[in-house]
Amino acid sequence: MSKFGELIDAQVPVLIDFFTEWHEQSITMNETIRHVAAALGDKAKVIKIDVDKNKELAEALRIKGLPTFMIYKDGQMVWRQSGEFDANTLITLIQEQA
Repeated sequence: MSKFGELIDAQVPVLIDFFTEWHEQSITMNETIRHVAAALGDKAKVIKIDVDKNKELAEALRIKGLPTFMIYKDGQMVWRQSGEFDANTLITLIQEQA
C-alpha cells in the first residue's frame, strides 16, 4: 500500500487502470490505454495494476467491476469509473485535472 501512495502522489494527474489478464474488457482496453499514455506524454502518468497480482490493494479500494479507472491528483482520487472508455474521453478527463 505504501508503494501505491508513492505512485499517486504526483504533480501531474495519474490515471490508473485496474485490470486482469483474462477479462475481455480489460484486454480490449489495452490499446486505448497505450494511446492515452502516448498522447499525454509527461503531462500525466498512466499506470496499469493487475488486480489478480494486487488483491489486497483491489480489496482496499473496493474494485468490483473491470476494468476500473481512477484519476488521482496530488494523492487524492478525483474521478473513478468502471467500464470501457474511448481514448478521447480518458484524455479529456485527465486534462481537466492538469
